[in-house]
Amino acid sequence: MDIEHTERAEDAALDAYSRVVTGVAARVLPSVAALSVRTPRGAGAGSAVTIDAEGLLLTSAHVVQGAAGGSAAFGEGTETRFRVVGTDPLSDLAVLRAEEPAVPPVELGDADGLRIGQLVVAVGNPMGLAGSVTAGVVSGLGRSLPARDGRLVRLIEDVIQTDAALNPGNSGGALADSTGRVVGVNTAVAGYGLGLAVPINATTRQIIADLTATGRVRRAWLGVAGAPVPLPPELTERTGQRRGLRVVEVVPGSPAGLAGIYLGDIIVSAGGRPVQDGQGLQRLMLGPAIGTRLAVTVLRKGAFVDVVAVPTELTR
Repeated sequence: MDIEHTERAEDAALDAYSRVVTGVAARVLPSVAALSVRTPRGAGAGSAVTIDAEGLLLTSAHVVQGAAGGSAAFGEGTETRFRVVGTDPLSDLAVLRAEEPAVPPVELGDADGLRIGQLVVAVGNPMGLAGSVTAGVVSGLGRSLPARDGRLVRLIEDVIQTDAALNPGNSGGALADSTGRVVGVNTAVAGYGLGLAVPINATTRQIIADLTATGRVRRAWLGVAGAPVPLPPELTERTGQRRGLRVVEVVPGSPAGLAGIYLGDIIVSAGGRPVQDGQGLQRLMLGPAIGTRLAVTVLRKGAFVDVVAVPTELTR
């Protein structure tokens, strides 16, 4: 009897799992396109996700790198040309515009609410197989993925790690939660059984908005480099913050240098937000921060010191 009860429970769980995956597929698949592009390096392919009713598509920057446009084919047979509105290699995101909007947009979610072990569904076009769906779990959060644009190197922060099968052609496709909201853009295959996705959160929403409006992403520059270090136990107990960012380099004449940030300082907060590592500072360095007064609190010789920096625009 116990065995029969266990089998019935397993069957019910499997049915529930199947219902979730098929529901997500039905909701997201119509909005995912297979991309074909041609660049000076040759032909390329990938995936993209429709994000508004006017035909805006979101994909990975490396999928359309060097291309001005291409073609997008949807699962129900619709095909349209698209042009590249803007790309941002440092976040590996790009925005496209279809000439003939024809499919409903997906609903964007918030990856900041994901939990390890949570079910996710990847939708894309791996190996030229259009409309493919794979499912798995969030196997890691808070990962970092290096990205390069010319001489600039930046870490894409809070990358989602999943065991949902991803293959060439999945890049630019959707990673959706169990409700069908897109929480990530599949960006890389890191190894066997390991996939990565750029998260959809407040930072990437700002990047998408900038690309849509101007075709580029402006970034702020502070001129400081650091390494995470633990805070003294008494400060951790008082503030609830375990780490800060020890300053290991200050560029002469930079906004940080002019503000009076010195080697050996530990940056504890910036703009009213805790800073526990380089990514914590990096997420503040988008266009809106350029030319604004940024309050920075540092720990210097056991005492808190407040300074004000004015970030400038990062140039290549």
